[in-house]
Amino acid sequence: MLLREVEKFLRENGITATRFGRESVRDPRLVFDLRRGREPGMRMKRRVEHFMNTYRRSMGE
Repeated sequence: MLLREVEKFLRENGITATRFGRESVRDPRLVFDLRRGREPGMRMKRRVEHFMNTYRRSMGE
């Protein structure tokens, strides 16, 4: 589930929900909407996953 992965990423990296949404898909409300049941499409899921993978690589994980 995407929301679970995002929540874990936020905790592990100390990023706010707003910053995550803005930097990953240019939508500061993304995480809040996911928490309320928003179902993202495949394109958005790929963008979010790409952002998390790129961020982790840049942090040396």
